[in-house]
Amino acid sequence: MDTFSLIGHSPVFRQLLNTAQLVAATRATVLISGESGCGKENLARFLHAQSPLASRPFIAVNCANLPENLVESELFGHRRGAFSNALVDRDGLVRAAHNGTLFLDEIGELPLTAQAKLLRFLENGEILPLGYDRPIKADVRVIAATNCDLEKMVKAGRFRADLFYRLQVVPMEVPPLRERAGDIGLLAGHFAVMAAHRHGLPSVSFDADAMKALRDYPWPGNVRELKNLCERLTILCGAQRGPLGVENLPLNIRAGQRAAPAAAAATPLNLEQTERDLILQALEQTRGNRTRAAKLLGISRYTLLYRIKKYFNTEHPDLSGA
Repeated sequence: MDTFSLIGHSPVFRQLLNTAQLVAATRATVLISGESGCGKENLARFLHAQSPLASRPFIAVNCANLPENLVESELFGHRRGAFSNALVDRDGLVRAAHNGTLFLDEIGELPLTAQAKLLRFLENGEILPLGYDRPIKADVRVIAATNCDLEKMVKAGRFRADLFYRLQVVPMEVPPLRERAGDIGLLAGHFAVMAAHRHGLPSVSFDADAMKALRDYPWPGNVRELKNLCERLTILCGAQRGPLGVENLPLNIRAGQRAAPAAAAATPLNLEQTERDLILQALEQTRGNRTRAAKLLGISRYTLLYRIKKYFNTEHPDLSGA
């Protein structure tokens, strides 16, 4: 299990972890809230791993990915012939998690009809699969997560109030990375080691100026964005001697300043500039060899040449080579 979201020493993180350790020992239903990429699923996995159910199944479901016309069948199962194309019996994900934990991510995306069935299950531990005339029992701990404001959705009639209150027996909020900037160095080091191990490359580190830039950046993509950055830098700069400097960081991070939460969430990433930075770093890493740079970037040489022509003056010194 990747427990990256559970690494840190900042006060807000320690408070979350202390709460998690208390809650993990119980079978209480938990509602985890937080921005996208902050580590809600990892917290759910920690709660399961530290619980008496640790040896039992952990079934993770992204409610946003469930086909709307098959949500009830996917979650609660069906009997053969219950509807068109129901050619075999299906247990459903709730029964797959029997005696374990069911993690419902993006719970706000669950249709109202499925919400009613989920509420019944939470209340009495019974589900009624499609095509069944009698309910069946399932012993499952439910942990739900959302990056939406469910209270606003309740007021708008898009989420059941009774289900909302039933889910948040224990509400837990995962802080965004910008609120735990003191953990960025620890997290970056952890991610760099993970990426080096995964790709068989040397682990990168950061000098003081680069680390300051990382701490000053508002991280709209949260911990996931930091993890992806460390993997990218490991691939592109892993052979570089010594700590990485500010010049190795993408332009949006080099120029990033700490911003208010609302501003950070609303700031779009400059994808073209990010791509330019990646191309330059790959060419610097390969000393201008375009064939090797394309391989490093995971694209064809033709695609690299096209993007060089699109973004750069071909007389740029870093763009010469094979």
